[in-house]
Amino acid sequence: MEMKGRSFTIVVSQGSDGVRLDQFLSQTDLGLSRSQAKKRIEEGSIRLNQNAAKPSVHVKAQDRVSGTLPEPQPLSLEPEPLPLTILHEDPSIIVIDKPAGMVVHPASGNVSGTLVNALLHHCKDLAGINGVLRPGIVHRLDKGTSGVIVVAKDDEAYHHLIRQFKNRAVEKVYLAMAFGPFGSDEGVIDSAIGRHPSERKRMSTRTRKGRPAVTRWKVLERFDGVTFLEIVPHTGRTHQIRVHLASIGHPLLGDPLYGRKGRPGTIRDPVLKGCVERLGRQALHAHRLAFTHPRTGERVEFVSPLPEDMREVLEGLR
Repeated sequence: MEMKGRSFTIVVSQGSDGVRLDQFLSQTDLGLSRSQAKKRIEEGSIRLNQNAAKPSVHVKAQDRVSGTLPEPQPLSLEPEPLPLTILHEDPSIIVIDKPAGMVVHPASGNVSGTLVNALLHHCKDLAGINGVLRPGIVHRLDKGTSGVIVVAKDDEAYHHLIRQFKNRAVEKVYLAMAFGPFGSDEGVIDSAIGRHPSERKRMSTRTRKGRPAVTRWKVLERFDGVTFLEIVPHTGRTHQIRVHLASIGHPLLGDPLYGRKGRPGTIRDPVLKGCVERLGRQALHAHRLAFTHPRTGERVEFVSPLPEDMREVLEGLR
């Protein structure tokens, strides 16, 4: 591949002979998804052998695919000098230890104070993601969940990480405190998750259009009415751990959305009740994240220790 500024020319290799043009482009280092490639082909900014082509045309070995990609446009969000705990940073990625209470991405009701606002201020070397000068969010943690999150700083890293999450090549380990005693030392919850049939903000295992979801859990410590767990989600559905644990009668301690059990009003022990009230969120922490670095190809791992608010609950239990 030859790049001149944002212009490029790619000669099709023998191994890509017979592949659709839009699919071929999505497999290159241009950082285009298939839908983005399709759009660029249809608008005429990408051509095959200097001629206009359809996204569905099949390329042949030695074909020349050329075009021009637009420069990344600024994101219409305000950078904010918010404090960040940075576990690692290089030109491709930044790994953050996200505190509980911080929203990852701006949305209705949360247009400022988010991780993206903080990263826009911190990162001075963003190269653009999907044509927009912004950090690339490849996975998310709920507002009330703390712990490790990786963010891409350029298109190549973004699409590389997206593929790893999609192919389940990323290892995620969580620490959690759940309500009630577990009957065994470890187990697997294998229940599809979809939107709750009547409550828009909730997900549920009782849904007609659920997507496959698998969560493995292991008991670390047992207490009176509470269990400290290590959790490994093998899929990445919205609220997966919270929904799965609630579905088996063991909602997360302090979870404001899933299950009445484990909330301060249902806890009799005054010490534990006080700890959960101060926690003010679900007792869930993204403890460890391992993946292949998009630039070096090395397997990397990042760990966040249990935060102070969850440690206080554990000490109260002990």
